[in-house]
Parts: sequence; C-alpha cells; structure tokens
Amino acid sequence: MWFFFFVSFLNCVSAYDVDLKKLDGLAKAKVEVGLSKNINAIRFVKAFVTQDIPLYHNLVMKHIPGADPELVLLNHYYEELDRIALSDMTRSEINELLEKLGFYKKAQPEDQVPEEFRFSPAKDSPFKATPSSAPADNASSDSDAEAKHSDL
Repeated sequence: MWFFFFVSFLNCVSAYDVDLKKLDGLAKAKVEVGLSKNINAIRFVKAFVTQDIPLYHNLVMKHIPGADPELVLLNHYYEELDRIALSDMTRSEINELLEKLGFYKKAQPEDQVPEEFRFSPAKDSPFKATPSSAPADNASSDSDAEAKHSDL
C-alpha cells in the first residue's frame, strides 16, 4: 500500500520536469485559458487564474475560446520556448512550478517588484544599456515593445 502512495506522490510532485537547457532565456510567460470542455481543467485552474496570476511578475493571462489551460513560456523577444498543459495540475502544483521556474510572486497585486527581480525569471536583461542612454530612453523602448505585443 505504501508503494502506491509513494508512486502517486511522485506523480504529483513531478507533474512537469523542468528542462533548464530548453528554457535558457526564459523571461515571460502567459497562461492561455478558455471555456474548455474539460471540467477538471476549469475547476483546478480557476482559482489560480483569478487569485494567483495578479501576484506574479511577467505572467499574464490570455483568453483563447475553447482552449485547455496552458502555460506558455517566452523569451525576451516573445519567442515561445515551451508549452505546459495545466489541466492536470492543481493550483499548488502550478504555483510550485512557477517558483521552480524563477517567477517573482508579490504578496499583494499592488506591491512593487523589487529592482533585483525586475527581469525575473530571467537572470538579467538581454538589452545592454549604453553609458550614454538615459533611463527615460529605456522606459520608452520598453513601452514600445509592450505595445507591439499587446496580445499578451
């Protein structure tokens, strides 16, 4: 009996194995959700979508009608690195996965992100600042990049 308990526990813990080589350059993610026919997917992910996504930095939700919930991992250039199905995961498993991937979770949605976590889960910005560029220039280029990818 203990064997079955242990095997089921390992299955829950290892819902998704993180391949760090595949995810080199991970910078952002989006959760794609829709009105899935999979009732379990809706039940397990609903609390995560409504209560947890607002707490994560560089994680957004995108509604896609009829889609099963997926976590789409992106690099700084919005290129897809991986897709992870969330329909078989619980809310706590999704939160553990995001923690393992390095996403910063705020205590409250309105809290500011500390400077050292500004690019998380990325380790650093791929955009190297030149000594002559002013911070205001970087802010406007960041907003331009976000405007180009408003679908996220």
